[in-house]
Amino acid sequence: QVQLVESGGGLVQPGGSLRLSCAASGIIYGIYTMGWYRQAPGKQRELVATITSGSSTNYADSVKGRFTISRDNAMNTVYLQMDSLKPEDTAVYYCNAKKERWPFTAYWGQGTQVTVSS
Repeated sequence: QVQLVESGGGLVQPGGSLRLSCAASGIIYGIYTMGWYRQAPGKQRELVATITSGSSTNYADSVKGRFTISRDNAMNTVYLQMDSLKPEDTAVYYCNAKKERWPFTAYWGQGTQVTVSS
């Protein structure tokens, strides 16, 4: 059974930092691209950042230079370090695991709320 369990969300003031974690189980972690997506109220879910099994990264333009994605293959965990947070970063953040080989199966976590407000 595949599980992606996110943690680390919360309330933070503008300019502050948070670190999200996502622990994966039930998958062969080393052949999955891991990613973070977010969904704000009334908006579609959007890509935040991804990291491949070879540690190649990709970021949305809106978070480049502020967010850093990383992975610990020994711990089956992916992280999202979020700095210089803005109110527009407020959203539910979802962890995603996508297999890099056929059948390219994807899994989602349950989401963690990030609120940036003074």
